[in-house]
Amino acid sequence: MRVLLAVDAGAALAEGLRREEVDVVGVVEASALSLAAQDRMLGDDAEAVLRAVAEADAVVIEVSRNTMSPTVVALCDRAGTRIVPMCDGAVNERLAAACGLEQPVGKDVDAWRLAEVLAAGPARIDPPTTRPQPRVIVVWGPAGAPGRSTVATELAVELARGGRHVGLIDADTHAPSIALTLGLADEGPGFAAACRQAEMGGLDAHELSRIAVPLGRSGVDVLTGLNRPSRWPELSERRVSSALAACRDWADFTVVDVSSSLERDEEIMSDLEGPRRNAATLAALRAADLVVAVAGADPVGVARFLRAYAELRATVGATPVAVVANRLRPGALGIDARGQVRRTLDRFGGIEDVWFLPQDPRSADAALLAASPIADIAPKSPLTLAVRRFAGEAVVATPEAVAPRGRSRRVRGIRRVAGSAA
Repeated sequence: MRVLLAVDAGAALAEGLRREEVDVVGVVEASALSLAAQDRMLGDDAEAVLRAVAEADAVVIEVSRNTMSPTVVALCDRAGTRIVPMCDGAVNERLAAACGLEQPVGKDVDAWRLAEVLAAGPARIDPPTTRPQPRVIVVWGPAGAPGRSTVATELAVELARGGRHVGLIDADTHAPSIALTLGLADEGPGFAAACRQAEMGGLDAHELSRIAVPLGRSGVDVLTGLNRPSRWPELSERRVSSALAACRDWADFTVVDVSSSLERDEEIMSDLEGPRRNAATLAALRAADLVVAVAGADPVGVARFLRAYAELRATVGATPVAVVANRLRPGALGIDARGQVRRTLDRFGGIEDVWFLPQDPRSADAALLAASPIADIAPKSPLTLAVRRFAGEAVVATPEAVAPRGRSRRVRGIRRVAGSAA
């Protein structure tokens, strides 16, 4: 077994591998392969690195953002060389997984253990047979109208594709708007009636279907919000929690639109049993299987989101949070608007994964004029396609989305080994 070490300060590891009777063809810096693949290395040095990659059966590379990229993977694939990633943290492990590499070894791995990994060959990674699907999805966002209701509506419509039954609930106690934007009558029973029935123990799937309003033929049933914000005491924490528990047996997915405020200051009142204005939002977030946090993709929207994000995390605990930057446009952020939003959220909020929805005023205005979802008015608009991708990749977790049907997902390097065996 011939091995190339792309590891910083790898002389000691190379000596240990040689004691384990592993042929080490060379030791280079961790960034050498990346520089050579991007033509950023001088001629003789680049040729030496490329020659070593071609001669080796495997490359042990120290994974980081500066050393691993798709160009490095393509370089090793062309040479038929296996990549053994070496990682020192969860961030670099996710980077290795994103590049399709095999199970990484630790940065402080012993030489004998690394020799065993090299001799064993690439590990086969099979996708899980089932993956948990979020049943209750709460769409939240900070103050300033970042587009919570729009995202909730479009997400519900996209989730209904494929024959799924989706419930769309307006639980906003400050400014409910779903019924107004979709042209639905807000004088009907709505979510408040569902909460009252849940408190009396009479809420089931049949009752929910009776009081819900179907949204055309999309497969979405809407529980409209309060027609007057002064009725907010009807959405108590216990009622909302019971109603959402009943929705799990009613719909495949339940998308809940909530208000922005997460304040608990009213709890300092002497009446500890009194109603709470934000009880519906807090109860929905605690009952959620997935929280979609919407941020406005502009300087003010990102600043407001970062200030409220810490309180959101304290409220939801370990519940997964998918961050969506809405209304992305270059005018408010200049060059590389997407990169600026991503770097800002990563630096000040520790948010690494961000989904982007573009600003599409023409489609949004047409949908508002027709009182219909944007997906119905402009099915090929950039916003609709972005929401569809978000729903398919971040919300709906199916085995088919992980790997093609009937085939097992394999790490890079298996194809060369199988071809040699054949």
